[in-house]
Amino acid sequence: MIDHRPFASLGSADHGWLQAHHHFSFAGYHDSARMGWGGLRVWNDDTIAPGAGFPPHGHRDMEIITYARMGAISHKDSLGNAGRTPAGEVQVMTAGRGIQHSEFNREDAETQIFQLWIEPREPGGEPYWNTRAFPKAGDGTFTVVASGYEADQSAGALPIRADGRILAATLSAGDALTHRPNPAHHLYLVADKGAYRLNSHDIASRDGVAVQGETHLRITAEQPTTLLMVETATDHLRQGR
Repeated sequence: MIDHRPFASLGSADHGWLQAHHHFSFAGYHDSARMGWGGLRVWNDDTIAPGAGFPPHGHRDMEIITYARMGAISHKDSLGNAGRTPAGEVQVMTAGRGIQHSEFNREDAETQIFQLWIEPREPGGEPYWNTRAFPKAGDGTFTVVASGYEADQSAGALPIRADGRILAATLSAGDALTHRPNPAHHLYLVADKGAYRLNSHDIASRDGVAVQGETHLRITAEQPTTLLMVETATDHLRQGR
């Protein structure tokens, strides 16, 4: 099953300083058919005005991954962590038993981010935050950028406490890659930029694609494309915050 969800079909909200698009039900947007996908609960596509952001607020029992598409996002939390994640880099935050944080665009131009929330393997535990750059060479393969699996973490992936991983690929026009998922897993793909063909489906930038039950995915870039994919082995939704 491959369910193509065009960008225009996503939920949206105009907060003035924040232009938000929601792949799944979030805040004031509710769609009973889009409550999450496997262990993936949230995929927000946010544009944040210069000097604006999210003031200190709390989370618990959720793995929160932020990919900076343009500009940079600046983070500060109750653990004493502070950092700036520029475009093309990823930050992860394990909320654990509870953490307060703020996220601001301290740049002179708009910042654009993808923010993903993934259900944790189990509730509680120590909160955690980190950020890291990842290679963007167009080598036609997926790189695991964050993972709940020790083998991926040993190879350089940022750790999350979930039964899943986040993969990224940078493709030149005409490049193709093959992915053979476990058909029981849930996959969700979004291109930061570019356009690509997934098996028989033509996918544009910022469209969502929900996949399950497939054993063979053929991805061919029709333009230079940066692609993120979440693959989770869980199929449950807890009420993390």
